[in-house]
Amino acid sequence: MTEAPFMSRDRLRKYQEHFQGIQKHTYMKGRFDKITSVAIPLAFAASCLALIGNGVYNMAHGIGKKE
Repeated sequence: MTEAPFMSRDRLRKYQEHFQGIQKHTYMKGRFDKITSVAIPLAFAASCLALIGNGVYNMAHGIGKKE
């Protein structure tokens, strides 16, 4: 018993030709790939730097110590 194909071969071939013809890196070929490969890591790095900066400030001024 065979399963029905997910999409037709012609449509799949059209998508393959489109994505293989783009002159960008493989991870930047989709529409929303810039969000996952650029925006999210930048937001993560910015929040980490803010938390580290806050910790350094607290240590420098002796704020938030448990007695």
